[in-house]
Order: sequence, then structure tokens, then C-alpha cells
Amino acid sequence: MPRSSLSSPLHARDHGGEGPPLVLLHGAGRSLADWDAVAPLLLPHHRVLAVDLPGHGRSPGLPAPWSFDGVAEAVGRTVDAYGIRDALPVGHSLGGLLALHLAAPCACPGAVNLDGFWWGGPARYPGLDPATVAEGLDRMRGLMRSAAGRIAPAGYVAEQAAYAGRFGIPYDRAEATARASVRELPDGRVQTLPLREAALEMYDALDALDVFALLRRVPSPVLCVRGRRAGPPTPGMEWFEELTASYAKGLDRDFAALSGERTGTLRVEDIDATHAMLLEEPEAVAALLLSFTRTL
Repeated sequence: MPRSSLSSPLHARDHGGEGPPLVLLHGAGRSLADWDAVAPLLLPHHRVLAVDLPGHGRSPGLPAPWSFDGVAEAVGRTVDAYGIRDALPVGHSLGGLLALHLAAPCACPGAVNLDGFWWGGPARYPGLDPATVAEGLDRMRGLMRSAAGRIAPAGYVAEQAAYAGRFGIPYDRAEATARASVRELPDGRVQTLPLREAALEMYDALDALDVFALLRRVPSPVLCVRGRRAGPPTPGMEWFEELTASYAKGLDRDFAALSGERTGTLRVEDIDATHAMLLEEPEAVAALLLSFTRTL
């Protein structure tokens, strides 16, 4: 993995374990705590290191504008600091895209992308008018950007944990992971991470990325896992549900085409979970990961 210009490694949690090493990468606005229910299930077969990405959890931000190259370098320095070589990158959401980025230029043994595909352009939404798709994507981007680095009231963590209960996530797990993903302020309020400027740079980098172009650059075996369970309907968000249903069809089509190009080196699996699969179904996630790593 590449080295970083950061003066110190990122915050990480060394879960220990024996066997080929895995580096676990979380999603945007989250932290390494998201892996706490999955990591112990991997230890009989792997050395496991979970990392807080730059500007997330307890890690410092990048010294330069947010970029995939900069984050990859920071992860590389951190893995080096733990004396780990040839780690398999395993990522969820943003972390899944980063795992592919890490595996594209180097001799990683493979990569795992858990539901990290971002949104793409209108061509990825079959059955919907392109103008409707563009409007929906703009609306969604606006919602994400308006919430970037925001100051939230003291009850924010409890509200997030209670909301997670609608997805079947145990309250204690949801509360711990929500707390790890914010910065507590002296007045009792919290600030979401990463901070606003870095979050906006991160979203810009994600919007510029084509996951299928990235997948074509990875020479080693790849596992992509898709969450197929729809979340509870939210009044007023019917436009979003229409968008995600069309996007799922577009992914089906594009993965079928890519599988024909990457015979034997691309594995695509579904899981009965929403995007929050690490918290909802840690046992199922771990089972898929282990079934993949056994083949490497």
C-alpha cells in the first residue's frame, strides 16, 4: 500500500487474530466502531485491523484536500505502522470504493466492496426519464451537503440509535456506533464528521468516481456484496425509493456485463440487509467474507 504525507498513522483498532491480514474500512460519516460486531467473527482465520478514515472517528483530517489518493496513502502508512504486509482491503460503502482504489494499482490479494457503489449518472437508472433522475440526484446531493459537518443537539446520538431500531439494529450497538461517528462539543451538542469542508471535498470526489471503471482496473479477485433489503418507507421520500429501485436494476445490468469481462475474478453476492448491513447482519457479512477469502 502507498505511504502517506501525514505525520502520524490514523487511529486504528487492532483486533488481533491469526492468518492473512484484513484491513477494515468504514463508510462516509461513520467510524471503525461499525466493524465491532463483524471483526470478532473473522479472528479465527485472519489478523484484523480496523481503521478510522481521515477526519472520521478519532483520526486527524488530511493535510491537503480530501482525495482517494490521499486517503489511500494514509491507510497505507497506518497498516505499515502495525507491521502488516499484503493486507486484503475490506470496505463498506465509501470504504468499499476505497478498497477497490487500494487494490487497483498494487498487488493486493484481492478486495471486498460491501455496498459501495455511489450513485453514478442517469444512464445507470433504467426505466426512468434522465431528467427525473438528474433532478433526484441533485436533490439527494443537496440533502447530504446540507447535513455535512452540522452541529446537532445533545439528543442526536439517542435519536440515531432509536431510528436504527426500525432496521432491527440492537439499541446498544446503534448507540455505540452513532457516538463514535460524531465529535462531542463542550456544551453537550455534537458535530457530525468529517467536518464540513472535508465532507464537501469527499462528496465531490465520490461524485467524480465511476465504480465500474474502477472495478475494471483491479487485477486481483473482487467480492462485491449488495444489500437487497429495502428500508422502511419514509413519508415524502417516495422519489428516493423510486430512484433506488431503478438503480438496483441498473446495477444488475452493469454487473452482468462486467462479469462477462472478468470471468472468475469477480464475485457478486446479495445479502438480506439494507445498506447498514454491518450493524444489521454481522454474521451474514462475516460468512460471505470468509467464503471469499478461503478461495484466495
